[in-house]
Amino acid sequence: MAVSSLVLAAAVMGLLLLVIAFWLDYRVANRSYSVLGLDRLGSPSTVLDDVGIYGGETEHEEKPSGITRWLTTVDHKDIGIMYGVYAVIAFAWGGIAITLMRTELITPNLALLDANFYNALLTSHGITMLFLFGTPIIAAFANYFVPLLIGADDMAFPRINAIAFWLLPPGALLIWGGFLIPSIAASQTSWTMYTPLSVEQVGAGADLMMLGLHLTGVSATMGAINFIATIVSERGDDVNWANLDIFSWTILTQSGIILFAFPLLGSALIMLLLDRNVGTTFFTADGGGAILWQHLFWFFGHPEVYILVLPPMGLVSYILPRFSGRRLFGFKFVVYSTLAIGVLSFGVWAHHMFSTGVAPQLKVSFMAVSLAIAIPSAVKTFNWITTMWNGKLRLTTPMLFCIGFVANFIIGGVTGVFLASIPVNRLVHDTYYVVGHFHYIVMGVIGFGAFAAIYYWFPIFSGRMYQRTLGKWHFWLSMLGTNIAFFAMLLLGYAGMPRRYASYEVTVAPQELLTLLHQVTTLGAFLLLVGQIIFVWNVVQSWAEGPVVGEDPWNLQEETPALFGREYAWHERRLETAIADGGEDSDATDEDPSAETGSEPDSDDR
Repeated sequence: MAVSSLVLAAAVMGLLLLVIAFWLDYRVANRSYSVLGLDRLGSPSTVLDDVGIYGGETEHEEKPSGITRWLTTVDHKDIGIMYGVYAVIAFAWGGIAITLMRTELITPNLALLDANFYNALLTSHGITMLFLFGTPIIAAFANYFVPLLIGADDMAFPRINAIAFWLLPPGALLIWGGFLIPSIAASQTSWTMYTPLSVEQVGAGADLMMLGLHLTGVSATMGAINFIATIVSERGDDVNWANLDIFSWTILTQSGIILFAFPLLGSALIMLLLDRNVGTTFFTADGGGAILWQHLFWFFGHPEVYILVLPPMGLVSYILPRFSGRRLFGFKFVVYSTLAIGVLSFGVWAHHMFSTGVAPQLKVSFMAVSLAIAIPSAVKTFNWITTMWNGKLRLTTPMLFCIGFVANFIIGGVTGVFLASIPVNRLVHDTYYVVGHFHYIVMGVIGFGAFAAIYYWFPIFSGRMYQRTLGKWHFWLSMLGTNIAFFAMLLLGYAGMPRRYASYEVTVAPQELLTLLHQVTTLGAFLLLVGQIIFVWNVVQSWAEGPVVGEDPWNLQEETPALFGREYAWHERRLETAIADGGEDSDATDEDPSAETGSEPDSDDR
């Protein structure tokens, strides 16, 4: 059964990769770049300047078309799109893994998977969602929009930007190598790779996974250096630190955290590989000890949470005011709280280790900092709610995901405060309570922030509008699925159900209660699955056939003219240039009434 499941998963992923490759090739095969350097996706013909946008006069060099364009591009917008496609593929892989796992957990005993394959799926799911989906989906938005928002022509180092992306596909293949190569067993170390298990586990699957993780870390570090250099030195003359947008602030803070956190992970992975293959004793009982790995890993691991969550906070802080009819309340305090989180994130790692032999005095200090870091997060929540208070709310799909983000963040944040308390942490450590809390943050916060940004900027990505009804179906299925699945996990944790178990014929609680809660969790997971299928269909179908949008698809100039962002001003100039050049956007307003009004199209008319 495990082999058949593996073959099915590999077949689905292979088919998805082929579909995406052929679709991308079809969309760009015959597209030429005008002398003004712009196509429907807004990609410049050179990496130096957008003629007619920033006023520079550069010699025209026509871009290649088809798949060659994507393999050779150094344009920040193209690279942003590639990051996004890569992240969606990784999201699909992680989703397939968790679907198989949750199907297995419907019943207490093993029925679909064997324990080893379950553990391999568990490891792959965690690493895929954190390193192959979470970080790249943020890089997709940052690559595409940070230069537009700060008035830069491109990233500071365009070629390094391309290299950083192209390190990710081989990294993913190495991480998934144990599934893709029949003769190699997949890693079963869990995503935390705790020693001595990760040192003693036989097979090359774990080694491949660690090498792949190292590549993703190098990629993230290169990207962070590039973002810092771009935001610091490539801003337009009219962009200073006082009027820098909130999303760029969060990317700058995230990049600073990455510079301190990811190199440490890379060093620890090298030491772990040496223990496994050379016989060193960094993490063995007669050497540095297993606790040393936990210190090194969580010194990276908890800042990684903020590496993932700060940019979605910036996205929500940027998008939510535009559908509230007013500026973000307390902008400076949101910036200061972002910087405070960036600093405090490095002082909380040992709250993951309250059940180890760490000295009580150290535990108390880490508990205090872990409680303190909730304060800047609460400041942000207060500012988001106050921004909406008495505002002129427009419940578009991006706004719904922003509101869902805030609601889920409150639940995920409050459960995190409980975990920061030593007595409560000791009771629920390594139970499903931790899983529920973490997934409220990863899916309910990071995922919702990403979806809000995708829907908000979809007209710029594609030049078209998505189906509004399908977008709202996606939101409600995701909101229901998130809260059904992960709230049931919190209850499982209170009942004492340990995490990472493929079967749960245990005596910590009545068997009927555990079975029921697992079934409820699986129901929520399947609701999430249906919602994401709708999302992928909506994006692909609308990108190909959706109604063409005009200069102001969200009607911001009428509703909130002060918040008509630089990226939409750029989009407006792009369309004017295309019209002047006789491009295909010249008759956009004749084809679609919504392009003229800037309103969200009614799916019933489609």
